[in-house]
Amino acid sequence: MFRLLLANLILLCAVAGIAQSHEGQKVKITTMFGDIVVILYDDTPIHRDNFIKNVKNGWLDKSLFHRVIEGFMIQGGDPNSIDAPETQVLGSDRCVTLQPEVKRLRFHKKGALAAARLPDSANPQKYSSGCQFYIVQGRKYTDTELDNMETEYYKFPDANRAYYKVRGGVPFLDMDYTVFGEVIEGMEIVDLIAAMPTGKHVKDRPNTDIKANFSLIP
Repeated sequence: MFRLLLANLILLCAVAGIAQSHEGQKVKITTMFGDIVVILYDDTPIHRDNFIKNVKNGWLDKSLFHRVIEGFMIQGGDPNSIDAPETQVLGSDRCVTLQPEVKRLRFHKKGALAAARLPDSANPQKYSSGCQFYIVQGRKYTDTELDNMETEYYKFPDANRAYYKVRGGVPFLDMDYTVFGEVIEGMEIVDLIAAMPTGKHVKDRPNTDIKANFSLIP
């Protein structure tokens, strides 16, 4: 009996350990509209650890969501945006670069957290920015639209396709950018930010500054 109880206890501890190791670190992004909570994926450790480091250092606190396109995504994390004048063009990447961690099953569904990067013309290796990120808003897609995006090298997995049809996202970015987390609370805040008027002084920059502060959730 004792051996059976001990075996069950070991099994429970092992299961608990597995659950904890795959839970991922949570990060709270605080904005004027409320909080967005994201969870970071354990299978993109380079991006996960870099984002955690940036949050711990407070490096991105008071940075702006400087590029907002409704029906597409909201982008932030540019340290140059901290206290930037309203006419300043933001988003030029002077951050460290990260090795890409593109995963077939980590896709651009609504709420996906991904790393921004320079375009292919200047960055054919698809290295990620070490600071700038975006959160996907996107829209819903039909089977026909998804079929037209597929190539001989990439077909949407059934689960991804179903998500794009029912919940939405930005499927044409798949396999080109590293998705390293997702929103688990506060998607309505993302929608509010995406709806902000933009372009008064700079294309796609909100007319009202939307500052963000970042904190780890134990």
